[in-house]
Amino acid sequence: MSVLPQNAPDKIEQVSITFKSGVPVAVNGTEKNAAGIVRELNQIGGRNGVGLIDLVENRLVGIKSRGVYEAPGMTILYAAHRAVEQLTLDRDLMHLRDRLSPEVAEMVYYGFWYSAKMDAFLAFIREAQKPVSGTVVLNLYKGNITVQSRSSENSLYDEGLATMEGGGAYNQSDATAFAPHCIDSTH
Repeated sequence: MSVLPQNAPDKIEQVSITFKSGVPVAVNGTEKNAAGIVRELNQIGGRNGVGLIDLVENRLVGIKSRGVYEAPGMTILYAAHRAVEQLTLDRDLMHLRDRLSPEVAEMVYYGFWYSAKMDAFLAFIREAQKPVSGTVVLNLYKGNITVQSRSSENSLYDEGLATMEGGGAYNQSDATAFAPHCIDSTH
């Protein structure tokens, strides 16, 4: 499915992915179902050397095994999804998601889809993903993925407020209440 990164084209290929409530719904502006999205991203990522995974795993039975996988489409979706989450989820929710993700991944890996714990996780995921809507443009180049742009109507990012450059609306001295040891030069 994939070429080795060193055999991928010597030019960047851009791909655009649109999400609604955390679910991918379009690639390069064309709406598709989940299978269609993965198929198209497998082709795009595969020709760019994206998604070749070589790791040593811990099996349920207690032994280690080497796994070599090709997952170009899912690797691209993961990067794109994270980019939209960065715009639309607050820090505390992202931290909770990061703590729960290994639990969800382990349950999927072990096949525990039909359990009360998994139902609870899926309810959390559905709720947490409600604001995760937007479009991400990624650059693919020789096995690498970088974000070219991202946008969302639910974006929590405000460049005018958050800039650390001169002229922004944020006054850095306001941070003294949160981090006085970082601001006070007498310590």
